[in-house]
Amino acid sequence: MCWTLLLHCWHAEGVRILRRRGNTIASSTRPPTPGPRTGAARLERRNVLVGILFGCGIIAFLDEAVFHQLLHWHHFYDRSTPAAGLVSDGLFHAFSWFATVASLFLFADLRRRGSLHTRRWLGGILVGVGAFQLFDGLVQHKLLDLHEIRYGVNLLPYDLMWNGAALAFLVAGLLVVLAVRRTEGGTRGKGGGRDPDAQHA
Repeated sequence: MCWTLLLHCWHAEGVRILRRRGNTIASSTRPPTPGPRTGAARLERRNVLVGILFGCGIIAFLDEAVFHQLLHWHHFYDRSTPAAGLVSDGLFHAFSWFATVASLFLFADLRRRGSLHTRRWLGGILVGVGAFQLFDGLVQHKLLDLHEIRYGVNLLPYDLMWNGAALAFLVAGLLVVLAVRRTEGGTRGKGGGRDPDAQHA
C-alpha cells in the first residue's frame, strides 16, 4: 500500500514536469490544459497521500522499534529461524525509513510550492497510521500468520486493543479530511479563496 502511494506521488511529479516542458513547445492547437480547480484538486489529494505515506512509515518504525527491539514480542516473520526473523526485521526497518524519508521530501516539495495544506496532511497521517496498523493486525497477523502480537498470552485483549486503536486512527483521519473538504466547500460556495491553512512560499 505505501509503495503504491509513493509511486503515485512520483508519477504525479513526473507528469507535472513533462506538462510544464510541453507547455513551452506545444503548438497553439494543443488541447486545453486543466483549469485551476483541477490543479487545486490534484494538490489537495497529494497533501493527503503524502500524509498517508508518512503515517505508514512512522507507525512501521514505531512498531519495529518498540515491539520488535525493545519489548522483543515478535519479529516481522516468525515462521522460520531466529536469524530469518532478524533479517525480516531489518528489511521491515529499511522500508519504514524509506517511506518516512521519501514522504518528508514530498512534504518539503509541497512547502516549496506553497501548496501545503496542514490539516489535510495531518488527516492523511492519521489515515496512514490507522490503515497500516489495521492491515498489520488483520492481514499479517491473522490472514498470512506472519507473526502474532505476543506469544504465550491470551491474544484476544491484544488483538482488540491493536485493531481498535487502528480503527480509531483511521476514522479520526477520515473525519479530519472530510471536515476540511466540507469547510472548504462552504467557503468556496460563499466566494472564498484558498484553503486558510495553506502555506505560501
